[in-house]
Amino acid sequence: MYGWIWRRLPGPAGVKAAVALVLVLGVIALLLFVVFPWLEPMLPFNQVSVNN
Repeated sequence: MYGWIWRRLPGPAGVKAAVALVLVLGVIALLLFVVFPWLEPMLPFNQVSVNN
């Protein structure tokens, strides 16, 4: 999969590395600002109960 992405990116190796870095940072930003906040209310991590 990564080889396919690398071959599809335009330019020489330096440009490909820069574009790949921008793509990775974009995916991380999408996850942090869109996906995780949407998913957080559905996760049971704050519903902790301790029984005696």
